[in-house]
Amino acid sequence: MTGSWPKLREKRMKRTVALAGLLTLTTAPLALAQDAAAFRDAFLAGETGWPAVEARARDEGEVNFYYWGGSDLLNVWVDSMAVPALATKGVTLNPIRITSTKDVVDVILAEKAAGKRLGDGSVDVLWVNGENFATLKVQDGLFGSFAQLLPTSANIEWNAEDPRSLLNLRDFGVETGGAEMPWSGEQYVCAYNGDTVEEDALPATFDQLKAYLTENPGRFTYVKPPHYLGNTFVQQAVYAFNPDGTGAEPFQQNRDDIAPEELARLIAPGLEYLKSLEPLLLNGSDSGARYPEDPAAIDGMFLNGEVDFNCKFGIYAVSTGLSTGTYPEAAREFIFPEKGMIKNKNYLAIPANAPNPAAALVLVDWMTTVDAQATKLEATGFPAGIDGWTLELSDRAALESASPGLIALTEEDLEANAVPDTNATLVDVIEAVWLDYIERDSTEGIEALVQRAYETLGQ
Repeated sequence: MTGSWPKLREKRMKRTVALAGLLTLTTAPLALAQDAAAFRDAFLAGETGWPAVEARARDEGEVNFYYWGGSDLLNVWVDSMAVPALATKGVTLNPIRITSTKDVVDVILAEKAAGKRLGDGSVDVLWVNGENFATLKVQDGLFGSFAQLLPTSANIEWNAEDPRSLLNLRDFGVETGGAEMPWSGEQYVCAYNGDTVEEDALPATFDQLKAYLTENPGRFTYVKPPHYLGNTFVQQAVYAFNPDGTGAEPFQQNRDDIAPEELARLIAPGLEYLKSLEPLLLNGSDSGARYPEDPAAIDGMFLNGEVDFNCKFGIYAVSTGLSTGTYPEAAREFIFPEKGMIKNKNYLAIPANAPNPAAALVLVDWMTTVDAQATKLEATGFPAGIDGWTLELSDRAALESASPGLIALTEEDLEANAVPDTNATLVDVIEAVWLDYIERDSTEGIEALVQRAYETLGQ
């Protein structure tokens, strides 16, 4: 690590760009755009050395990075560390902060449909995972299998015989095929407020959570689907109540490989549990259960004492929340649900019509250096996407020293309770059924709702 994280800036840089203005961004010079496909083909074939990639990136001169801009800490890190780092490589980094990754995926695919090819589009690099990656892959909207050709690919475990490679090779059950590069890792973790909850009263299972809420009604809620945090909570409940007792296993299948009536059988107990939980959730006994819309909303409820627990992705969320004052001082992490805490990674992808493909490769490569990963971890609390066991001891130590630290849990605790995400094609179905069965209080049976979701999503 070349230096310590600088003091956070007080003023947040205002660089959020409306999606309506995406198509007006400057693209690569015409000559570069015309030979972009030849460059891609040669690079993916292993015929272009890294110095040639860097030289072309300098000629392109800029790179447009689209990412969720909801974290001030991440925004400051991008401005303070990533922008200057790319400048030393002769590339101007344009950070474009967005609120919806799906909207940007729609723009990429609309540009592709309009005939915009490599060198002509708007988006060079997109922070992505799960359903959005699956959409780009199905629609042939990705640059190609670039990840293992980058110099920093040595920092990632690619050996399929090593079970630790799973999160690099599959994204929400979809094979990555090297078309995206791991950037951060995460796990769904719950925190509790030690001022309001005794440690021996902590629930470890969904049944214990219901028992706790029966005694303490209104003291819990979860983020509302279709937000990915809400979807994840629902998936974990579905795993826990899988009638076959096989947890996450059957939910790794693609939608095409599982009949709707079989999926309905598997998810019905979990959804029925969530339905029974509604009267016990925040405001559940009054005007109806209150579901926060996003992580900022659930953080606010937790800080203000409206709820006893805060469940979301963020293994270092407590450490970061304590340092920023967004978590109560008595906040601690705990295991919930046992043997059912979803773990995944998120990635950087390059679209098939990236305007500056070489600069995109240079950005992704820098983002997965040890220095970039360590400073990001220290500044934001976002776990590293690179794999520590692949690194030299000094680099591994740099990552470890950058960690904000776990509060009341260990890495071993997290790993012992980790399970994979649901396949992206099934997430859409489960989400649709939750919205009908729970939010809209449909009286139709779950099998009918699943069948309709299959038909709708198959269109």
